[in-house]
Amino acid sequence: MARWSIIIPAAATATAPSAAFAVEYLSGDQAQATIFPEAEQFQTREFHLDEKARSALESKLGLPVRAKWIVRLALRGGVIVGAVIVDDVIGKFDRITFAAGLGLNGVVREVEILAYRESHGQEVRQAAWRAQFAGKSESSPLRVGDDLSNISGATLSCNHVADGARRSIAVLASLRSVGALK
Repeated sequence: MARWSIIIPAAATATAPSAAFAVEYLSGDQAQATIFPEAEQFQTREFHLDEKARSALESKLGLPVRAKWIVRLALRGGVIVGAVIVDDVIGKFDRITFAAGLGLNGVVREVEILAYRESHGQEVRQAAWRAQFAGKSESSPLRVGDDLSNISGATLSCNHVADGARRSIAVLASLRSVGALK
């Protein structure tokens, strides 16, 4: 009997669900190729925002902004045609990894959901909802209920992906303003 008391808890632990809802849809490489199919190559560059630039963005956006950013630059004929920023936001409890593809003018080309780890709200991955981001720029509100529609049951995910897209646009604008994307 003592033997079974050890085996049963171990078996229960092995079959207990954990991160059962985590789904990875695309890698960063797949997302960049989807967003910029005309690109002949991609360069991954690391950029650091100084404290002044980071603080200014946080104040402007009302969102946390980290200092280090990895930007995937899309090139055609050796010329940068756009950028892809992969970032994470929190859905309700867990991270949503997304990629924002932006023209060098700061206009959103596309937003892709790379990984979704929540049990509800994965509807933010629907193409029709993500299509709302195309054409948005730094002058767009990018707010649910304003220029973006909500998905019932996915309100937090909708709001947070919108926040992440606004942050990506602002980071790219900051990098452009200091001439970092040459």
